Amino acid sequence: MTATAGQAAGSLPGRQFPLGATARAGGTDFAVASGVADGMTLCLFDESGAETQTPLRDHDAGVWHAFLPGIGAGQAYGYRATGPYDPARGLRCNPAKLLLDPYARAFSGTLTFGPEVFGYLARDPDAPSAADSAASVPRSLVVADEAFGWRDDARPRYRLSDTIIYELHVKGFTMRHPEIPPELRGTYAGLGHEAAIAHLIDLGVTTVELLPVHESGSAASLVAQGLTNYWGYNTIGYFAPHQRYSAAVRAGKRGGQVGEFKAMVNALHAAGLEVLLDIAFSHTAEGNDLGPTVCYRGLDNPAYYRLDGDDPRYYVDPTGTGNSLNAGDPVTLRLIMDSLRYWLTEMHVDGFRFDLASTLGRRDDGSAPASAFFDLVAQDPVVSRAKLVGDLSQAGQIDGYDLSRLPLPWCEWNGAYRDTMRDLWRGQHIALGEFATRFCGSPDLYPDSRARPIASVNLMTVHDGFTLRDLVSYNDKHNEANGEANHDGTSDNRSWNCGAEGATADPAIRELRARQSRAMLATLMLSFGVPLLLGGDEMGRTQQGNNNAYCQDNEISWVDWSRADTQLLDFTRRLAAFRTAHPVFRRRRVLGETETAELRWFTPAGTEMTAADWAAASAPAIALYLDGSDDPGQAADGTPRLDDDVLVLVNARPEPLEFVLPATRDQAAWRIELDTYDPAVPGGTAAAGRDAGDHLTVRPRSIVVLLAQPS
Repeated sequence: MTATAGQAAGSLPGRQFPLGATARAGGTDFAVASGVADGMTLCLFDESGAETQTPLRDHDAGVWHAFLPGIGAGQAYGYRATGPYDPARGLRCNPAKLLLDPYARAFSGTLTFGPEVFGYLARDPDAPSAADSAASVPRSLVVADEAFGWRDDARPRYRLSDTIIYELHVKGFTMRHPEIPPELRGTYAGLGHEAAIAHLIDLGVTTVELLPVHESGSAASLVAQGLTNYWGYNTIGYFAPHQRYSAAVRAGKRGGQVGEFKAMVNALHAAGLEVLLDIAFSHTAEGNDLGPTVCYRGLDNPAYYRLDGDDPRYYVDPTGTGNSLNAGDPVTLRLIMDSLRYWLTEMHVDGFRFDLASTLGRRDDGSAPASAFFDLVAQDPVVSRAKLVGDLSQAGQIDGYDLSRLPLPWCEWNGAYRDTMRDLWRGQHIALGEFATRFCGSPDLYPDSRARPIASVNLMTVHDGFTLRDLVSYNDKHNEANGEANHDGTSDNRSWNCGAEGATADPAIRELRARQSRAMLATLMLSFGVPLLLGGDEMGRTQQGNNNAYCQDNEISWVDWSRADTQLLDFTRRLAAFRTAHPVFRRRRVLGETETAELRWFTPAGTEMTAADWAAASAPAIALYLDGSDDPGQAADGTPRLDDDVLVLVNARPEPLEFVLPATRDQAAWRIELDTYDPAVPGGTAAAGRDAGDHLTVRPRSIVVLLAQPS
């Protein structure tokens, strides 16, 4: 074992619950789970980095624990596990490896993926490495449960039908904001600053979804190129806010990221905004069989990871990330559920988006569906009440697990919606029925018990892929900056550059791109379901054609506020306000094609759609009539209300098209509220007084929205 700088004395039997480091009167309880280790050593570090080791002698029900008097908040620590090192059996205990506490609430130091932290040598995978990893592994920190001045007793709690999600990166959103003080840019404090919050409130979104903020690491191959794990999906600590987003840590306050994160959430809640976390319980930073041993692998490899049943040396890797957490094991299930409850109760977040959620529905050997995680969530009195968003591999199922058993508030990112609507606006021939189904919440993708529009999170763009500006500016990905010869990232972008690849000075192309952007944003905001807007899309943010900017912690990914497209921003505000003002678009139940009292579809000629019309495969041109007398529920402020009748005219064709306006239920006249072709059209003035039977020209590749008003 590694030589010690000292030997701590006076440890006492501690509490085996809760796991982690729990400061209490007179000292700290330390508890860590491992069912395969035959010994566990607690390693304490002083300010100089000197290590003091204390064996944990108490071992109950797979938990090693002790109480150390005199140890309090701010203490740096880690673990070393002794026991079998037999990769052929999936066992990887190695006392030369300093291990992070899976339950640590804060870390100090950077995780370096150099050869010294690997659990074995690549040239001889069966031999433990003689190199000690302590110099290259962060320290876990003891964090005390100090009183925090929460002001969110009445947290904002938006129904899914009233929710507009805004996906952002803490650093990327704030790093170049001119009104945020330089020392706060790129941090939790920056996102909690009044200038950042003012933009979100003015935009009209209800909920911010943060790309991963858990402590994570970067692969050596990225670091060597001057790149980093910018998105943050290589998680290593599921309880710890990442240090790199903390202004307090920058200023030298070790562990200050915890209080700073709470202050950010407090400020967002005070402004009426919910906070969701994007979390990756699918895999960790330890990677595949040649990855670093820094935490879970060294503590209890078979409990934390799904191992290959034929050769446990290797990991089951359904997502291409190197490993997958073993959600079928009680140790891992406990970690996941404890983490979720911690972020909800202690950090006050409002919900989660589960990255690659399909992996949570499989057993450790991958042979059969496992419902344990989803059943635990459903019965948990805290987690079941949160907003829960899945990113699933196939609509309606998670690796064979029937989503009909999952009650709301589960909903999921709808990739079918994205693909259909992108095809629509780039001029591909799609069936009108396909467009209508996606617009109405994709009821075909969900079992009957979940056939509600709010099960669908509708999206045009997210962090993974093109931004909206790039979707209309590039036919092909341009990921050369990632250092992988442009081989990374998907080639199925369903994009259209409007006639030129990338930036152009051609005014006709620039205007076409602007119209395309407005049409897609309008489609997103008017569709039934939960709209998700990618941060910066409302301002025309570009990543210069990079559709996989996971490693670009620089101007490629950061929002450039100085180049904001103010016209697009203003139009997006109008769209969000229009959706919020009209509950007819915020349906909580499916309206079928035959429910003519509530939802009617018309051809441009003004006749109701027939079976033959629905089967037509062409660039869609269609009219949607929504009856506002059908009460879809409460208004955004919670008061019951009926809505106006609404007519949505969609012309995805490359030429203008005349529509014949249908009659309203009470012989009202129509007025134009929105026209994506011309954002200067002021709502309520143009075409006022249009009657049933009148002709209205909808210009190419555009949407016109009309409201019924008394003549």
